[in-house]
Amino acid sequence: MRIRHLPPIAVVAALAVWAPAGFAADGGTAYQTPHELDGGALFPHPSAVATGGTTVPTGPTAATGPTTATGPSGPAGPSGPTGPAPLTAALMQTVPGTTAEILPDGYAAAPAAAPPAVQQAIWAGNQLIGLPYLYGGGHASFIAAGYDCSGAVSYALHGGDLLSTTLDSTAFETWGLAGAGSWITVYTNPSHAFLEIAGIRLDTSTAGDPGGLSGPRWRPLLSSTAGFVATHPAGY
Repeated sequence: MRIRHLPPIAVVAALAVWAPAGFAADGGTAYQTPHELDGGALFPHPSAVATGGTTVPTGPTAATGPTTATGPSGPAGPSGPTGPAPLTAALMQTVPGTTAEILPDGYAAAPAAAPPAVQQAIWAGNQLIGLPYLYGGGHASFIAAGYDCSGAVSYALHGGDLLSTTLDSTAFETWGLAGAGSWITVYTNPSHAFLEIAGIRLDTSTAGDPGGLSGPRWRPLLSSTAGFVATHPAGY
């Protein structure tokens, strides 16, 4: 039998035609993935090298170092006042007799001999101590972040169940009964209003209170109320 030797070029061409899909012509495995399709051509997988039909894996990926933890966040600052303070025991103190007393912390102790409505109005006034003066504050609602003069008076009277809606200083001129009351008197004119109750005064003005702060505060009685109209709730 005579063996016919083909030219080397013909052998290579024959192998190229015979090589099945999925194998490289040099005997190595071709890895076909969606990212390796380019006009129908097959390309070796980027993570391996084909050598003599055996796939050599690449080395392991080096681990990254641990993430450095950040330090704890600092605490947020305190929020500003948002309304009257809760009515706690500290705001509901009493003293013997018929005259209220302004305490060192700025709150007032109600006289033990006063009617409940008077005591409750004083304790409601305590809820406003420390809040800022705010023009119009306490008129859209009894609850506000700050109070003007008539807003503070309205809140205290409402606390004693003596007023059902907020009033401005002009409206207080015709409120209740004319003249000073035995326990409670509102002094008012078109531009200002304040409240005298059981011998102390709730006022946003520092008049007669040297060194006092603006905003609703308990203050001593004024030596003169000239220029103001006096009104009071019936029975008080």
